[in-house]
Amino acid sequence: MSDIRELQRGTQGKAIAAERLRRAIRAGEVAPGQRLVEAELVEQFGVTRGSVRSAIDELTAEGLIERIHNRGARVRSVSRRQAVEILECRKVLEGLIAAKAAERVTPADVERLRDYSDRLTTAVRDGEPLKYSSLNHELHAVLREIAGQDTASDLIGRLNAQIVRHQFQVALLPGRPQVSLGEHLAVVDAVIAGDAPAAERAMRDHLDSVIVALARFD
Repeated sequence: MSDIRELQRGTQGKAIAAERLRRAIRAGEVAPGQRLVEAELVEQFGVTRGSVRSAIDELTAEGLIERIHNRGARVRSVSRRQAVEILECRKVLEGLIAAKAAERVTPADVERLRDYSDRLTTAVRDGEPLKYSSLNHELHAVLREIAGQDTASDLIGRLNAQIVRHQFQVALLPGRPQVSLGEHLAVVDAVIAGDAPAAERAMRDHLDSVIVALARFD
């Protein structure tokens, strides 16, 4: 019985370490290229070294961490070219999400989406790019929830985590919130109308715009 308890603790420890480390990477709390010291993570997360190693293996498979021979593990650094490739993949998945959301939207969802449209518009009007960026992420999450396409949602989450730094740069470009607002309102309007092709097209147009904006940093 003691072996079973220890195995359960090990599995739980890995889950805790993986989720907290994944969240830190997605939030930009650990920088690309930053070395991960197992002893520090053990103390920070309150789990065993074995759990930390297993969590690092899991996030390595997700593309968030990379192992360097004789140098340990570090947060993966994504180049501009790789970020564009990730956005191209995300464009297809986000387009699917928008189309599915348009097919499944309910009256209650319509009210939520209209509320987000109003709040996004207010954030742009008041010159609050960080608030707008936060609402932007929330809106995409709501669309994934409405769509109910779990596989696409999971893949999008993994892709987004790899380009946090690039997305933040784009979000703070002068004039970007104003451009982005129109694109998001077009997506919301199509979803509310139940027009799946239009919703997919609007979402793909939005991601194309993000790719163009990202190229400005070259």
